[in-house]
Amino acid sequence: MRILILCTGNSCRSQMAHGFLKSFDPTLEVYLAGTKASGMLNPGAVEVMKEAGVDISGHTSDSVDKYIGQTWDYVITVCGGANESCPTFTGKVKHRLHIGFDDPSDAAGSPEFIHSEYIRVRDEIKARFHELYVTKLKDHE
Repeated sequence: MRILILCTGNSCRSQMAHGFLKSFDPTLEVYLAGTKASGMLNPGAVEVMKEAGVDISGHTSDSVDKYIGQTWDYVITVCGGANESCPTFTGKVKHRLHIGFDDPSDAAGSPEFIHSEYIRVRDEIKARFHELYVTKLKDHE
């Protein structure tokens, strides 16, 4: 099963979703990309994922252009910007889903509040992607 997770910057939400999907099932072929890839990982995302027992520190932030023309079982956008500017994978995507989340890097306030926003979004991503895994991906090859 080939899955592509898209976000605008490919530094935070898509990275967390990828980390969780691979933690649920290491045999899934999960890739991630950005419509405007930042080229780096968000340190807050790396930190809260480590706290959840998932290491994403070795991930890269790649452009979606790398994956155009390939065949996918699922293309999943995790932010509104990527959903609006998602390239057309005409005839090469079995299922296209949008599962949107707030961007924790937009949080403002005390360091504690900002950290709590990363945790909130991380936990939402884990819950929604676990539901997706159980209902659509697990044993549905």
